[in-house]
Amino acid sequence: MKTPLERLLRLLVGACGVLVLLFLCTPILIVVPMSFSDRSTLQFPPQGFSLRWYRAFADSPVWTEALWTSLQLALYSSVIALVLGSLAAYGLARSRGRTGLWLDANFMAPMIIPHIITAIALYFAFSRVGMLGSFAGLVIGHALVATPFVISVVGVAVRALDVRIEQCARSLGAGWLRVIGQVVVPNVYPSLFVAWIFAFIVSFDEVVITYFLAGSHVTIPKKMFNDLSQQIEPTITAVATLLIAGSVVLMAIAARLSGSATRTRR
Repeated sequence: MKTPLERLLRLLVGACGVLVLLFLCTPILIVVPMSFSDRSTLQFPPQGFSLRWYRAFADSPVWTEALWTSLQLALYSSVIALVLGSLAAYGLARSRGRTGLWLDANFMAPMIIPHIITAIALYFAFSRVGMLGSFAGLVIGHALVATPFVISVVGVAVRALDVRIEQCARSLGAGWLRVIGQVVVPNVYPSLFVAWIFAFIVSFDEVVITYFLAGSHVTIPKKMFNDLSQQIEPTITAVATLLIAGSVVLMAIAARLSGSATRTRR
């Protein structure tokens, strides 16, 4: 039976959690209602209800082109990050000794180093090889910052997979590629999809590296940043609401798949 002190501590921890959640959700609770305002200026709370800013977003060729560019960029870079990050995660999970720990820390560097530093380094590197402002260079930059998230997610799943299953397959004559394709991937595919979702979101929301490397290419985050620096237009609130809704849906799918992966490992 819990003592009064334990119940009080549990209540305080729960209250702190609720307060932190409200603090984090405050921007959402402000931006989303403003996106449905019928006024030409930002007002909170909104005086009237309208979908005019969502129509303005859909009717604007600049915004729709930016959305298409962001989707293409996020898709290409997330797939590259998934392939390279999954292979790296497998190698790190099966490595032994200090070398594996050093490599793991090295792969996590893009997640820790401020993106402004990474962006400057890529800017000078791509300017030397003629890739500055190219879509391919932008894809590489986004894949670079998304790969550590893939390694983190997939690495946990591979470490949880019993290595003896792979050893049995190898002893029966299966090659390395067959072990990966028919033994490892079927057992960790929920984590692979979760890792891809994280990589997609990271790439879609990236603005610092995009601003340095994009050149004439315009993505949704870059368009929002440029507009905020020049003129605050209510269309941005509609775009922000759509991004929030998309992120929530993807994170809900990721949470569902993570739960499925956890139950499978048990």
